[in-house]
Amino acid sequence: MKKLPIGIQSFNEIITGGYVYADKTQYIYELIEGAKYYFLSRPRRFGKSLLLDTISEVFKGNRELFKELWIYDSGYGFEEHPVIRMDMSNIANETSEILKNSLLEELYVRIKKEGFSISDSEPGGVFKRLIENLYEKYDRRVVVLIDEYDKPILDHLHNAEMAESNRQVIKSFYGVLKSMDPHLRFTFLTGVSKFTKTSVFSELNNLKDITMTEKYAGICGIAVEDLELYFGDHMESLKELKRFRGCENLSEMILNWYDGYSWDGVSRVINPFSLLSFFGQERFGSFWYASGSPKSLVDMIKQKPESYLALKNLKINEMILDSVDINKLSVEPLLFQTGYLTVKEMIETGGAPAYLLELPNREVREAFSLQVLSALTDSGDAMAGRVQFEITDALEAGDLQRMLDMLRGLFASIPYELHVPLEAYYHSIFYAAMTLLGFDMDVEVSVSRGRVDAVLELGDKVYVMEFKYEKCPPDASMEEKKVLFNASLESAMKQINERGYSDRFQGNGKAIYHVAFAFLGRDEIEMEVRKS
Repeated sequence: MKKLPIGIQSFNEIITGGYVYADKTQYIYELIEGAKYYFLSRPRRFGKSLLLDTISEVFKGNRELFKELWIYDSGYGFEEHPVIRMDMSNIANETSEILKNSLLEELYVRIKKEGFSISDSEPGGVFKRLIENLYEKYDRRVVVLIDEYDKPILDHLHNAEMAESNRQVIKSFYGVLKSMDPHLRFTFLTGVSKFTKTSVFSELNNLKDITMTEKYAGICGIAVEDLELYFGDHMESLKELKRFRGCENLSEMILNWYDGYSWDGVSRVINPFSLLSFFGQERFGSFWYASGSPKSLVDMIKQKPESYLALKNLKINEMILDSVDINKLSVEPLLFQTGYLTVKEMIETGGAPAYLLELPNREVREAFSLQVLSALTDSGDAMAGRVQFEITDALEAGDLQRMLDMLRGLFASIPYELHVPLEAYYHSIFYAAMTLLGFDMDVEVSVSRGRVDAVLELGDKVYVMEFKYEKCPPDASMEEKKVLFNASLESAMKQINERGYSDRFQGNGKAIYHVAFAFLGRDEIEMEVRKS
């Protein structure tokens, strides 16, 4: 049984050390033979660094490392080329000046090693001279591989001025590559996000973007159909443990937790970091999510809570999905590019395709919902987790009043400075809580006469829900609040009935309940339930 390469990004070490390696060399061969300049966006911890390191070994001419892999007998010549490999996640970027100096330090390490004499105060100028000198020294065209190209920007999304300052530095740095075309054999840049070409790559406009290309949809990650091939022995070993003994559907459980990623809506891949962590720790858990909290994304959702409601079956066109403008950040494409949404289906439109997006799997769904719930209420993960179990028990017992009491406690944890007096804010918190519980709740459901706020199907019951928020004067009396509550609840019930929100569930044998929620403030919530 081969060892698990947890945290190992060196192709040489994986092969010589007897670790599991999912063969991506046919993709690499097709890249090398197909074009010269490439760009690929994939989420963090998805195998981009290992891919670049494998490409590096191909261009270094280390053919024997590939002896049991596809490319070995492909006819590829393994001609040796000088390789410049840069990982921008190792480049300090606290300010644009620090970024410049760190780039220079990284380049001068290679310059010293090669024995070159280069003097320039700008990273782009030094980069250009290094390529030229390598070309002259080895009489071979140079290969440039840049990993995490966008790290200097992503680290400062919360500070637009700093992000813009760093953008200018890397834009100038990467722009050097186009003028070096006669000296270059192959160029590949990878990152998490895909900023608009005018933002970063305006001077390097000959990049072939393979991010959404069907042919390369499986270039990173573990293909679903390869799970048994590469990890069959490890799954059999797990079944000897008490917690997995007799678990014949282990592969289905693994896929439920870590599968679901797709860039074409057809081929699916498993998150490699989570999969390896699962086998290594011999338990299910949110490994990928826990390795990096999406604070900037959650902050964006806090500012626009209705965006969280739109994440289920989100339809978005290619132009919006394809890139991000640093000066006009939108949460949806960033969530996709960073791995919190994935392609469920590609929709042909006669022009540029559109995509139906969804949360990829249980790991992301549960962990992200907990993060959103904790952030919107400022309750902390521990309290949000307790609410999860309490509401589950209440729903299983059919005790909706108890569920309401739990929600009141959750909403009461919202600090006054964080509270947003909008219906979508409360709706988002409720949806986050229910998603965290594992309920497949539909939100903003379109029907013939409107949009239902939420629908929850639970066993032999269907709950059709409507949310109403009313502004309430801070000095309102209990009687005044009661009047507002009654008016809101009646308005919600009237809307459910008059617009036929539950009509599509009639005749399916399930008990149908109309549920109205009225919000006046943080913990001032009332609910009314009527059986249809």
